[in-house]
Amino acid sequence: MQITPDIRIADWELTESFVRASGPGGQNVNKVSSAVELRFEAERSPHLPMAVKQRLRRLAGRRWTKDGAIIIQVSDERSQARNREIARSRLADLIRRATEKPKKRIRTRVPLGQKRKRVEAKKQRGQIKALRKPVDD
Repeated sequence: MQITPDIRIADWELTESFVRASGPGGQNVNKVSSAVELRFEAERSPHLPMAVKQRLRRLAGRRWTKDGAIIIQVSDERSQARNREIARSRLADLIRRATEKPKKRIRTRVPLGQKRKRVEAKKQRGQIKALRKPVDD
């Protein structure tokens, strides 16, 4: 499965199992195993760079297992083949997002003029509140 021009996932890294899905489908639900559970051995994958694996782990969240696999479950459609396609495309999207390096944040300083402006606004607000107080005779 081709993810990006650099990254290609081998078939041995993917394991698919089919289970019965809940939801719409009528009598078909009780007979056909249409839901797909796609398991990708991300931690053991030689095709993913270490930085991508770390970002992938963060992006996967609860789908990442303790042994370093990603499990994607799909039961959106009644068709097993369509659910399989959806699961594979979700995995590919997840890996593509992990390949994007996050932009490094550049710390900036608040300009002195902005600080002065804020303090002036606070002083003005304080004066308005002071005028609300009862007058001493």
